[in-house]
Amino acid sequence: MDLRPAKKMGFGMMRLPLLDESDQTSIDVEQVKKMVDLFMERGFTYFDTAWMYHDFASENVVKEALVDRYPRESFTLADKLHSAFFDTPEDMERIFNTQLEKTGAGYFDYYLMHGITADRWAKHERLGCLEWIAEKKAKGLVKHVGFSFHDKADVLDDILTGHPEMEFVQLQLNYLDWESPWIQSRLCYKVCVKHGKPVIVMEPVKGGTLAKLPADAEKLFRDFDPSVPPAAWALRFCADLPGVMAVLSGSSSLEQMDQNTSFMESFTGFTGDEAALCAKAAEIINEQTAIACTGCSYCTTGCPMQIAIPKYFSIYNEDMREKLDEKGWTATIISYRKLGETGGTPDQCIGCGQCESVCPQHLPIIELLQKLAAHFAIER
Repeated sequence: MDLRPAKKMGFGMMRLPLLDESDQTSIDVEQVKKMVDLFMERGFTYFDTAWMYHDFASENVVKEALVDRYPRESFTLADKLHSAFFDTPEDMERIFNTQLEKTGAGYFDYYLMHGITADRWAKHERLGCLEWIAEKKAKGLVKHVGFSFHDKADVLDDILTGHPEMEFVQLQLNYLDWESPWIQSRLCYKVCVKHGKPVIVMEPVKGGTLAKLPADAEKLFRDFDPSVPPAAWALRFCADLPGVMAVLSGSSSLEQMDQNTSFMESFTGFTGDEAALCAKAAEIINEQTAIACTGCSYCTTGCPMQIAIPKYFSIYNEDMREKLDEKGWTATIISYRKLGETGGTPDQCIGCGQCESVCPQHLPIIELLQKLAAHFAIER
């Protein structure tokens, strides 16, 4: 069965434009409507949301910006269930029914067990989640069942071997993580190819990291083709891979949506050494990235101290890149102070571990926040 949409790019509803940067629920719905319109006008139809995105507000925006404004058969919608939010079959049922109500979609074209690791998969099996979602599919409430994955390739191989009924896999895949020993983008992709499972790509631009490159990495691409921006290179790297059915782009503005769709609208594949060029760029970027955070913000939902963890990590990475140029004191300290005016600061972390339990990158967040606090205390 061919699950693939007509065009490979998908609209990820995880990093939508905000009216208030300190409030993930303050989504600029009117701008999202324009983004949806442009996306649809250019022939793209795949939309992706999840229970916890934007502090549980993303699904509501899907209804207002998409479902209420377009015929149901004109688009496909993916939603997800994360094991951090259920402990009983009754919890699963309640969440699923609420998702249907919030989106108003009537059914989900794709439904995913979300953020799967070995431990989380075991929880799904123990609570009967696989049988439960199979019943939803039998009733027509779900068309296709799969999962998003954040573990090693051998774990993925075991899951797909034991559960061939899974129809697709969503992977963190980008040219920066392609050879990562932690993310294992290439190895996990190869497992999906082995089992004949279509791949949906998440984090193709790695939370914006591959949209704003170090100068020497950007020069590689500019010298090859100055008309293609860095983000488009990242999207195309993923779309070029056989078996990829959709590449999710989490656009945060109408301008980003315009750029991404314009460069993906007619893309049919690499023609030469473009993949090798991406590999060279990855080497440069990895040398200058201190914390491999993608900015997904899973860690901020439920943080008792309201620490904007991804933003602090971004500031730290920027500070480290500046120091590579031996500039001494950097202006990032101003950003660090400013961010502390709207929420908790790294030194206020109480070490509860909530953030680390949901981090798809398996980062030692508590330790890193301590490191940041010490770093900026010295720089201050």
